[in-house]
Amino acid sequence: MARDGDINEPTSSFADHRSGDVLTDAPDTPPQAPQSGGGAVRALLWVLGAAALAVVVLLGVQTTGILPEFRNPFTKEQTDRSQPALLESMQDLSRYVAAEGNFQVVVDLQNDRRNVPDWLLNQRTLFVGSGSVEAYVDFGTLTEGAIVQSADGKSVEIKLPAPQLAETNLDLEKSYVFAEERGLLNRVGDLIGGDPNRQQEVYRLAEDRITAAARDSGLNARAEENTRKMLEGLLRSLGFEQVRVTYIAP
Repeated sequence: MARDGDINEPTSSFADHRSGDVLTDAPDTPPQAPQSGGGAVRALLWVLGAAALAVVVLLGVQTTGILPEFRNPFTKEQTDRSQPALLESMQDLSRYVAAEGNFQVVVDLQNDRRNVPDWLLNQRTLFVGSGSVEAYVDFGTLTEGAIVQSADGKSVEIKLPAPQLAETNLDLEKSYVFAEERGLLNRVGDLIGGDPNRQQEVYRLAEDRITAAARDSGLNARAEENTRKMLEGLLRSLGFEQVRVTYIAP
């Protein structure tokens, strides 16, 4: 049987409710988990530093030329699958090119439909064409009797065909489309399947304009004068005192 004094004594496991003392056997406060924010920032800085160092090393290696040049994997590449040129014919030329004219023309070509608004169906092209035209004398057409020499060998007369104009040579490197307007249906047609020869019409018009300008430019007269001077200088160097050059109209 327990003693009365033992009943009123506090146990060692519980604090006396009268004294306010802390429990002697209570567990300690658990330690707080370390904050992860600082570690993530340090890891990110390490990654960025390593990437910057790798870029510097690669640039240095490329500069020294130790490794092959690094190329952009998405750079534009061009492949030429054209077939070799086929020689169709050859011909001997006996033309003396005596003059050449260089011309430039602006072609303003518009194709539309009556009673249809331009925003719906319209095609207008401003094309700046640059080309040249040669004026030549064809010595291959000379016949017997075209060259007449005097009895004393001091004069000579030459009858030549009149100068002709060669075909217009359109210089595509100097020619360009200045502006172009296209209707909605024209643009849709280009997306479905455009006409690859659409610009051939403006090329042809530019060549026609340049050819007409060459006819009115006095290029033939310039070719006649230059050919006459060339033959006079050549024949006088051969001992002829008088040289007469005449042109026969075709």
